[in-house]
Amino acid sequence: MSLPYITSSLFAFLGYMLMFYMVAVIFVYSWMLIASFRQLMNERKLAKNFEIEEDLSYSYSQPVSILVPAYNEQDGVIGTIHSLLALRYREYEIIVINDGSIDETEKLILHHFKMKRVNKKIQGKLETKEIQVVYQSTIHPNLQLVTKENGGKSDALNAGINLAQYPYFCSIDGDSILDKTSLLRVMKPIIESNREVIASGGNVRIANGFTIQMGHVTSSRLPQSTIVTMQIIEYMRAFLLGRIALSQLNLVLIISGAFSVFSKHWALQVGGYSQNTVGEDMELVVKLHKEVRRQKAEKEIVFTPDPVCWTEAPSTMNDLRTQRRRWHQGLAESLWLHKEMAFNPKYRTIGLVSFPYFLFIELLGPVIEIIGYLYMLVSLFMGEVYILFAIILGLLFLLYSSLFSMTAVLLEAWTQKTYPKIEDLVRLLLLSLTEVFWYRPFTLLCRTEGIWRMIRRKKDWGKIQRQGLSKEL
Repeated sequence: MSLPYITSSLFAFLGYMLMFYMVAVIFVYSWMLIASFRQLMNERKLAKNFEIEEDLSYSYSQPVSILVPAYNEQDGVIGTIHSLLALRYREYEIIVINDGSIDETEKLILHHFKMKRVNKKIQGKLETKEIQVVYQSTIHPNLQLVTKENGGKSDALNAGINLAQYPYFCSIDGDSILDKTSLLRVMKPIIESNREVIASGGNVRIANGFTIQMGHVTSSRLPQSTIVTMQIIEYMRAFLLGRIALSQLNLVLIISGAFSVFSKHWALQVGGYSQNTVGEDMELVVKLHKEVRRQKAEKEIVFTPDPVCWTEAPSTMNDLRTQRRRWHQGLAESLWLHKEMAFNPKYRTIGLVSFPYFLFIELLGPVIEIIGYLYMLVSLFMGEVYILFAIILGLLFLLYSSLFSMTAVLLEAWTQKTYPKIEDLVRLLLLSLTEVFWYRPFTLLCRTEGIWRMIRRKKDWGKIQRQGLSKEL
């Protein structure tokens, strides 16, 4: 056989493999769409009676320690604390962990909330950097500030766990804002489930462009920035399609570190947050799944779409690149650290379903999609038959990215109604159609860079410029 014939055959084979992969991915996402739609429809029916259920849950709620790791968060931490102090929840404490900030974070908190130094016993079950001083607010007895040596977000959270006095802890980023019922809603599965829920994740939304004063959203509008708006669409797709569907089968491996609740007992059993990965939130969830299977316990890790945590998204392409490569590096590190779980019947559906999904679709998907984009470009110069390959593959990419994103936008409009204006909805739908042409290729490159950084064992997070969400009156 001639070399051109072999080359042509291999190229055709690659085209068939790419199409097979995309069809398989579309099938998986179609199942997720159906499962999510059914779940959201059920929850929409139940939402009409939420006020009655809220009163009941409020009466029987479990006490919670809210941990807020803060490193140089002077622009947003005051608003975050105000939103936490306004939570409608029976019993909770707020522990802000100042992780060696070099800006005005500590000074602002001390002044704004009238903090005084206290002597507090530290259990020290998790090893952390030295805690230097503990403060307590004189006007809000449930608010504490801990100042410690810089050790990173994982170390700060572990220090918070050591100080927490309640059986559950909620981790929230220092630049995020919670709705007043968010904690009650994210704790609802823990309170009501027949099986013990040891971790619960809440919905995270982007608040760029919103008017937020003293930790409260006073008006919502779609931001003018196209980059930020595309991230809003991406968040809708990730939370309203992926995590709802995976949660129904107890297959969740990722719950956002920006807003999640964990059982303190189980977190201590697995050694708290790991410091050998940039994806500490996913790493904790995977360790919990592993420990549950080791003990052969009937426990659940769930995602609930109702609770809303507002966060600030990167507003420049460079900051977006830093964030996405960091997230994907964390995913790669967690899957590699626990690679023995993949395809292992010992871990049941986590090993046989969840790990393969996160490996082949979430982790390796960007690399395969980039190959697909390159394949389409080369096909244009390979003759009429291969142009047909390129057209089919392009349509599959359009269906996978843009059309599923449009569906997520419509689901959000139907259930959450964050952007009630028709013009906002139309803009979101139109931008969803453009995703496959510019935004998705860019994020695919960023995520592939995250894999490369994991292979090279790069540990620096990179810096993201924040503007701050909340304004003081």
